[in-house]
Amino acid sequence: MFHLITSSLDSFISAIQTLLYVDVVQPLLFRFNLMDYDEDTYDSLYWVIVGVLEVLAMYAVLRPLEALRPAEKWENRKGVGVDVIYTWIVRLGVMNLFFFFTLQPLFDHFQAWLRLHNISNIDFDNLWPGVTTQPLVTFAIYLVVLDFAGYWYHRWEHRFGIWWELHAVHHSQRKMSLWCDDRNHLVDDLLQACFFALIALAIGVPPVQFVVLVALTNFAQSVQHANIRIDFGRVLERVIVSPSFHRRHHAIGYGHEGLAYGCNFGVLFPWWDMLFGSASWNRAIEPTGIRAQLEGERYGDGFFEQHWLAFVRIARRLALRRASSRDGAAV
Repeated sequence: MFHLITSSLDSFISAIQTLLYVDVVQPLLFRFNLMDYDEDTYDSLYWVIVGVLEVLAMYAVLRPLEALRPAEKWENRKGVGVDVIYTWIVRLGVMNLFFFFTLQPLFDHFQAWLRLHNISNIDFDNLWPGVTTQPLVTFAIYLVVLDFAGYWYHRWEHRFGIWWELHAVHHSQRKMSLWCDDRNHLVDDLLQACFFALIALAIGVPPVQFVVLVALTNFAQSVQHANIRIDFGRVLERVIVSPSFHRRHHAIGYGHEGLAYGCNFGVLFPWWDMLFGSASWNRAIEPTGIRAQLEGERYGDGFFEQHWLAFVRIARRLALRRASSRDGAAV
């Protein structure tokens, strides 16, 4: 049944992909003498279609909920618009395209090296013959493995100062909304794309299932960041990350500072926070952002300014580190 659903979705998207390519994209490539990119452009179009469908689905479901049951009531939505830009960049596969064209050959070379040395990918299908051979079971395993990796990736973003300055772009939004999830520094997005691609390659996630995994995770994270007041209850919120659980992660003075560099890092499941002592169950509607913003630190209002100021903060950290090393050496 699961295989039938994923195959049907793949066929539906592929049909749109072919239609758009033949009637719109290919004539443009021919017109501007870009037919050398014919195959790559066709493959990339798949991700673009998935991204558009994701954005339409999340807006159709979450925007009415934000209007009907807002967690916070704002006088205006100023500052939210820049997150829409981030969302379209990420969901339309711009980062995936960059990754595909520049880094995919490196991973292909690595895979060839593994095969040459008779090193195979982790094969979850044969862990429990008759059970893990079921597509739904392997999909669930892939989901849990990638979510576990996502927990640690997220926790490391808060643990290491330079990395945090990139991730701070995400946390600097004071008005969390359905668009907020994709508000990330593009350098961090690139690192994240590489990280998860490596893991997906290592555990042998099929391409069709990888698309579904990415789409499912993206939608869930849009729900978590949405400005909606919704109660998952004591049981369900311990099964899947709720908006209130993740809002605590963004709370000023706690989301980054409490429990030694933050709390509630879970991407889909709060289990890892519960297991590794980083869970905080507080359903209060707390102000979100970064404490330094209250002390006058600027994180930028526009897309380019937010990226540039992240580099400024990193340069400042490195300068302070060098100065501290010189002072220590002098002593």
